[in-house]
Amino acid sequence: MDNQTGKLPAGVLVESFEYDKKNEELVKKSFWRKTRKAAGKIPFTREAIAMYYCAMDAKTPLWAKGIAFGALAYFISPIDAIPDALIGLGFTDDAAVMAAGIRAIAGQVKEEHKQKAEKFFEDS
Repeated sequence: MDNQTGKLPAGVLVESFEYDKKNEELVKKSFWRKTRKAAGKIPFTREAIAMYYCAMDAKTPLWAKGIAFGALAYFISPIDAIPDALIGLGFTDDAAVMAAGIRAIAGQVKEEHKQKAEKFFEDS
């Protein structure tokens, strides 16, 4: 969403990314386990962690939480279009979903979310 106009980026359909409590519960339950396993193997780990912190932030609008939790739930879900175990291909679908989610909520991922993601790597 453009913070100036209050509009979503072109091409993003709000109806496609409704907030889903099941996605939030899945992310809260499994995000850190999957992220620790995948850290260093996937290029979008920092962005995923920043998106997680954005989704957990009470100030984040519900539409952005819906997109973030949806993308993160896809990332951690064991059911995938391309299984993560396939070396070289396993995270390509996850990367595409994450990239779309990151672009869609870019204006909502604040510096504090990015700093928390960096701290995860410093502490690991």
